[in-house]
Amino acid sequence: MANFLAQNWLINRRHALKGLGVSLALPLLDCMTPLHAAENSARAKRSVFIYLPNGVNTIAYQMTQAGADYKLSQPLQSLEKHRQIITPISGLHHPHGLGNHHNCRSIWLTAGKIGPSERNTISVDQLMAQITAPETRFSSLELSNQGGSLSWNADGIQLPAQSNPGVVFRELFEDPKEGIAKQRRGLKRRGSILDAILEEANTLGGQLGQGDRGRLEQYLTAVREVEVRTERSDKWLDTPRPKIDADVQSRLNRDIALEKLGDYLRTMYDLIVLAFQTDMTRVATFNTGEEGLGPAIPEIGVKQDRHSLSHHNGNPERMAELAQSDAFNFKQFSYFLDRLSEVKDAHGPLIETTMAMYGSGMAYGHSHGNASLPIILAGGTKLGLKHGRHVDFNTTRDFQGYDKHPGIYFNPVNSKAHLSNLLLTMAQRMGVATENFGDSLTTVSEVQ
Repeated sequence: MANFLAQNWLINRRHALKGLGVSLALPLLDCMTPLHAAENSARAKRSVFIYLPNGVNTIAYQMTQAGADYKLSQPLQSLEKHRQIITPISGLHHPHGLGNHHNCRSIWLTAGKIGPSERNTISVDQLMAQITAPETRFSSLELSNQGGSLSWNADGIQLPAQSNPGVVFRELFEDPKEGIAKQRRGLKRRGSILDAILEEANTLGGQLGQGDRGRLEQYLTAVREVEVRTERSDKWLDTPRPKIDADVQSRLNRDIALEKLGDYLRTMYDLIVLAFQTDMTRVATFNTGEEGLGPAIPEIGVKQDRHSLSHHNGNPERMAELAQSDAFNFKQFSYFLDRLSEVKDAHGPLIETTMAMYGSGMAYGHSHGNASLPIILAGGTKLGLKHGRHVDFNTTRDFQGYDKHPGIYFNPVNSKAHLSNLLLTMAQRMGVATENFGDSLTTVSEVQ
C-alpha cells in the first residue's frame, strides 16, 4: 500500500458526472486533495539525516570511478534501482572530527569544534527546523536506537531522542489520554512557571559576574526553547491529528527488539515517512547506532557489534562481516527511499521534496579515520538537487587518490572538501538564509 492514511472521505477525481448520455470527469476540487494541501499550496521542503556508526569497510565500499558511469560497490548494490535519485560522495571530511568516537557523531551535523573550553554548536537540522517549525505540529523528530540524538540546539545542547517505535507513533498520532482540556491547563501552568523563572532570572542577571551570566544565559536559552514549544503545543491542541489506517497502526505502534534489526529500522523509516506525509514535521534525524557499540545483526548471522567489527586489524573474517553489515544497513536505507518514492503528498512523491543524507562521521573505523567519509545524498530533485553521478573529492588534478591502500585515507586528499559544505548546500535548499555553516568554505556545486 503506497499511502498510510485513511482518506475514504476524499472524492476520487475519476468520479464522473453522468447525465444526458454523457460522462464528464470532475475538475480537481479541494475535497479531492489529501492531507493539508488545500491549506498549503506551496510544496513542503523536508530533510532527514541518518547516521551509520563506526564507518564502513572502506576497501569494499570504495568506488574508484567518478562521474555518471560509476559502478556502485558491493555494499551499495541495493541502491542501484535508485541510481537517478542518489549521489554517492567521496572525500568529504570534518577537520575537527578525528580520533574520538563521541566527536565523530556529535559534530556530524554541527561541524563544531568540541574541546575543554568549547561546547558544540547548532546542528543543521535544527537550523532548518527554525524555518519549518511554524508550519508543523512538531518542529523536528529525533530518533536513535542507541545512544544520543544527532541534534543540537542553538546553545550547543544535545536534544533528547526516542528509541521505541511504539512511543514515537503514539506521540505523533494519538491524542493525550487525559484529554485536550487537561493538557491545555498543564501547558498554561507550565507557561506561568516559565514566566516566573524568566522574571526572576532577569532580576538576578544584573548581580552576576561575567562567567555566571554566561551560564545563566545558557540556561535561559533552554527555558525560552521550552516556552516556544509550549506555545506551539497550545496552538495545535485544537487541530485534530490525522487518522491512520488500523493495519498501519498495528504495524507501527509496537515495541521491536534490536535483535530484529531489519524490522526495527524499516519501522522507524516508515514512521519518518508517515510523519512527513502527514506534515507532522519536516525535519528528522535518526541515529542508527551508538559509535562505541553499533548493533549486531543476528538475523543475517553477524553476531558482533559494528564497533568490534570496525576494529578488525586486517582480519579477513571481521572485514567480511563488516562489509556484510554495511550491505544490510544500506539495504534498509534503500527501503526508505522506496517508501519516499511510493508515498505522495498533494504535489507528488515525497522523494522529490525530501533531501536525505545517509552516512557516518567515520570512514576507516579501525583508526577512527575520517578523511573520506561515506556519504550518500538522495532525493530533493524539486528542491534543486541533481543526481546520477559519483562525486569524488579524492580525485583532483594533482592527486588521483587511489594508492596501494585502496579506500584507506589517513589524511584528506582535498583539504577544502568539508562535510559542512554539503550541510550548507542542504540548508540553503531548505530556505535557510545563510552564506556559511560551521567551517564551510563554499557550497557543493556538483549536486546543484
